Amino acid sequence: MSLMLQKSNEITAKYAVIYARVSSAKQTTRGDGLNSQITRCTEYAKYKGYEIVESFKDDSSGSLTKRSGMQAMLKFLRSKRKNPHVVIIDDISRLARGIEAHLQLRSAISDAGGILESPSIEFGEDSDSLLVENLLAAVSQHQRQKNGEQTKNRMRARASNGYWVFQAPLGYRYEKVTGHNKLLVRHEPMATVIQEALEGFACGRFETQAEVLRFFESLPHFPKDSRGIIRHQRIRDILTNPIYAGMVVVPRWDIALRKGHHESLISYRMFEKIQDRLNNKPKVPVRKNVAHDFPLRGFVTCGDCGTILTSCWAKGRTKKYAYYHCPTKGCESYGKSIKRDIIEAEFGELLEELQPSKNLFEVVYSMFKDGWEQQHVFSKQSIKLMEKERTALDKKIAQLMDRIVEASSLTVIEAYEKRIGKHEADKFILNEQIAEMAKPKKAFEETFRTAFAFLSSPVKFWRSGELKAKKIVLKLTFAKQLSYTKRDGFRTVLPSLPFQIIQRLKGQSEGNFNLENEMARRGRFELPTPRFVV
Repeated sequence: MSLMLQKSNEITAKYAVIYARVSSAKQTTRGDGLNSQITRCTEYAKYKGYEIVESFKDDSSGSLTKRSGMQAMLKFLRSKRKNPHVVIIDDISRLARGIEAHLQLRSAISDAGGILESPSIEFGEDSDSLLVENLLAAVSQHQRQKNGEQTKNRMRARASNGYWVFQAPLGYRYEKVTGHNKLLVRHEPMATVIQEALEGFACGRFETQAEVLRFFESLPHFPKDSRGIIRHQRIRDILTNPIYAGMVVVPRWDIALRKGHHESLISYRMFEKIQDRLNNKPKVPVRKNVAHDFPLRGFVTCGDCGTILTSCWAKGRTKKYAYYHCPTKGCESYGKSIKRDIIEAEFGELLEELQPSKNLFEVVYSMFKDGWEQQHVFSKQSIKLMEKERTALDKKIAQLMDRIVEASSLTVIEAYEKRIGKHEADKFILNEQIAEMAKPKKAFEETFRTAFAFLSSPVKFWRSGELKAKKIVLKLTFAKQLSYTKRDGFRTVLPSLPFQIIQRLKGQSEGNFNLENEMARRGRFELPTPRFVV
């Protein structure tokens, strides 16, 4: 626009619009930046004799040119092109904080018929005015870049000290804590949900990530994306985030894994267990539509071919019938359906065989109590050994730090940093183990009340009718999967270690302890040779 046309517009223009901008949406609720700008521009308009007809606002970075408020203002100016309006800004930095963005918006306002004015600077088209304007725009860009650098440096320093500085992960929120400023704290009920999912995946309750996803989907309050779904990538992100183990790591800033100040949802040992499971081939998830109907599914194999028995409902004339069967073609048991009631009744008999007598249970109780006391003494000794190991790790880390100071090769420095990171991770695990062992122990009876209730009668748990209780029985009663054929029933089974001890004591007390590795006949079974020392 020529100088003559600019002066002509200044004479004829009687109406004005105000444009105000802050850098983020948070600044619209904290502070009074927008209102302060509008007040100053309004006072300037009164001084110049302009009538304010509209105000436009933005809450985005000054480096951007595509802003909703700016686009709305340009559209308004174009609609009033025959009657040019003055565009008032509080300061040149409110228009843009970058030379390129400033020039683009300056040109866009001019092309739309707007006349840019400010109480802080006099805009003009002569060379001197343009020089001053461009210098101020360059200074504004420098300030933005410098602020960005300072903010990043402060965030990096805080992260190095063990504080998370980005958006709070699901299950956490920020809260001001004395001595820490803003600190991640548990955000219930989501923290408990995330903790249950992580612990469930670590211990095998959830065999795959798909089962974790289904667990989250069963909770109506778990947040979903704009399409109303939970994506698999989100499950992966939760399972691999060390924040939940109380750790902080920022690879892009070269901040290695370190202990955070926030409360962890799981231990670091459990986190590593999750990573090990993720790196292994996942197991086939249990079909959720048959789990309640067929609790033995996935735990009983075909005695002829070793394949896990599958299950189904068969439709009869008047009702449906439940069966287990071998799915392997060519197997001797293929096509020979096993009634669910029969196999589960025989399984109940196995559990009854494992149930100890009252006298025998008292002997077992005394043995475990002695073992508990010995373990308590062992824990104290273990703590001393782990403390020595931790001291040795501290010395190794100090030595490696000295070598880094003396090293000049980047490759050598990176190698030392990796070794330090490994030693730090080992220290995390040692600290967790020491803290766990040093916790005050509950009384033996209180600690093992539920466990001994289970050992005294696992069949009661099985017949409770709850799927969760039945799964516990399968995992805790037997050391491996059971083998079954329609003609012979359950073959030789291997109980878990506690029940092996009980059966061995039972055999010794009866004087007929038989450790022959025989096939079990219906209604009873023989134990294989147990490999343990009492």
